[in-house]
Amino acid sequence: MALKLTLKPYERIIVNGCPMRNSGRRHTIVIEEKADVVRGKDLLDTSSAVTSVSKVYYLVQTALTRADLREKLIPTIQKSLAELATVFGPARVHHIFEAANYVSCSDYYKALRELRPVLEYERMLMNDIAAPTRVGTEEPDVEKIRA
Repeated sequence: MALKLTLKPYERIIVNGCPMRNSGRRHTIVIEEKADVVRGKDLLDTSSAVTSVSKVYYLVQTALTRADLREKLIPTIQKSLAELATVFGPARVHHIFEAANYVSCSDYYKALRELRPVLEYERMLMNDIAAPTRVGTEEPDVEKIRA
């Protein structure tokens, strides 16, 4: 079954590890054989891989885009996914198990797809932690505490 991609102007994709960029016009391409394909918008850069889920996502992304590193990455990815499964509850853990299953089947794009909701949930949690609380935001009065 062929994969039909409609690319926006200047959109990036990676096909079998080869980065490509569309021209200034909208184009459609058809990939007729099995290939490792990922859109630029689905990629994390190295500096964004700082949390537990984003690090695993980045490892899976690397396995997808770098076939020469897959053998070395798979044990690390599976171990990291097992660790993540102990952290998240039932609402998210099924995505992690599915991602691990897809990694075992060498379907790295589907593993990324399964990790996206967990990645978004983690971002939401991190934003909640980083956001200032409305109650008790004033600085404590040191003089009153000392008295």
